[in-house]
Amino acid sequence: MAMALKLMFQGTNSDVGKSVVVTAFCRIFAQDGYKTVPFKSQNMALNSYITVDGKEIGRAQGVQAEAAGIQATTDMNPILLKPNRNNQSQIVVHGKPYKNMEASAYRKEFFQTGIELIKESLAVLTEKYERIVIEGAGSPAEINLNDREMVNMRVARMADAPVILIGDIEKGGVFASLVGTLQLMDPNDRDRVIGVIINKFRGDIRLLEPGLTWFEEYTGKPVLGVIPYLENLNIDAEDSMILNQYTSVRNTEKELDIAVIQYPKISNFTDVDPFFAEHDCHVRFITRADQLHSPDLVILPGSKNTIEDLMFLRKSGIAEKIVELQQKHESLLFGICGGYQMLGEKIEDPFAIESLHHEIEGLRLLPIRTTITKDKTTVSSNGLLHLNGKHFNVSGYEIHMGETWTTRESRGLIDTQGRSDGCKTEDERIIGTYFHGIFHNDEFRKELLNQIRQGKGLEPIHQRVSFNQLREEAFDLLADHVKSHVKLDLIEQKMKEFTKRRD
Repeated sequence: MAMALKLMFQGTNSDVGKSVVVTAFCRIFAQDGYKTVPFKSQNMALNSYITVDGKEIGRAQGVQAEAAGIQATTDMNPILLKPNRNNQSQIVVHGKPYKNMEASAYRKEFFQTGIELIKESLAVLTEKYERIVIEGAGSPAEINLNDREMVNMRVARMADAPVILIGDIEKGGVFASLVGTLQLMDPNDRDRVIGVIINKFRGDIRLLEPGLTWFEEYTGKPVLGVIPYLENLNIDAEDSMILNQYTSVRNTEKELDIAVIQYPKISNFTDVDPFFAEHDCHVRFITRADQLHSPDLVILPGSKNTIEDLMFLRKSGIAEKIVELQQKHESLLFGICGGYQMLGEKIEDPFAIESLHHEIEGLRLLPIRTTITKDKTTVSSNGLLHLNGKHFNVSGYEIHMGETWTTRESRGLIDTQGRSDGCKTEDERIIGTYFHGIFHNDEFRKELLNQIRQGKGLEPIHQRVSFNQLREEAFDLLADHVKSHVKLDLIEQKMKEFTKRRD
């Protein structure tokens, strides 16, 4: 594995910004002319990404591939864990479901299989690319897990990669977390760490400088950068922890109020990202019925456990409130994937694939029924969407383990590849589809928002943002931001010194 130059980023804990920093370095190396690829051996996420050949990987690796200017493949994330019940996850291997396993069984039974998968993918990427930017998970100092971990220092050893350790200053105690993590490492692993980056800094850097000097003297490791917090970055998030930063309170300065239902097993919540870029829209995430009020648009997003999330809607009172809003014609309702299934009459899970509850009554707002099946649909899709008497070419992707059919004659939403996807009411105030990414289609999103505006007596907006253009600009903005706050020349030097030393 000596062909590609490798660099690995690990963190003192989860949510320190590893994925974003890896995205930045994928863009930086690509801008510098290197054929660059991201890699994460094992990812746990409910936000996933569909490759061009219809395989499922972690969303972060798909986005990182886009930043590097390449098409994503499953070698970039050979193992994906998708939690679907308490202490159980669906294991996705090279983009296809392998089996559901509990954590203890996964560690015991899958470990050696996982190691071989990781070695094979690293070998493939090493032959094809000049730079591999590797992302760890959690912390390398989780000593209770390190004997069978497959994502941090064991991967660094397999790839023979130098490591940069990232600490999140927003969480507090950044020097303690960095020093503690280093001290808990095996000495040989500690020797792989070529330096640290402090992420999400706010304030006057001069106040931090005494701490930086102390850290370098105490540990012998250089501080390779202090990256200020970057606001409003239009790049997909993967970890649902990010949802904690969003409000449930309406912003009355915005003309359109969009409420996204945040159930416990919410997935692919990045479907709503384009609305954050629209100047007339305010997006709220709702976990309680009393937070909902009367939004202009209610979105039921995807779910990794549709039946149990629907039970949550009923128990919380949100389901009753949604039905009430529809009876009063106060909100437009849009369901995606699991949210689409919830809008129907019934959901059945005869094989207990997602839940031990074999069936549940839906919200009964669309004339559809769904059966959860053993086979998983993962496909990139294109079609012609019909709304408000107009037609829109749209693209998206599907990830679901259910088959849905109509129980009576109804209106489909999208004509695609000889079939019809989705369903809508005659007045088009209740809409459902399996298409993730549907709101990323600019012309359709403009029509939908203008339909809402006109219903409120507001003038339509004919010029809206191009979300794909915003994403490309965001990749460049992120790369420039990170480049200006890390010692890139020193990182390059240390990467090459590490490789020569290992040779």
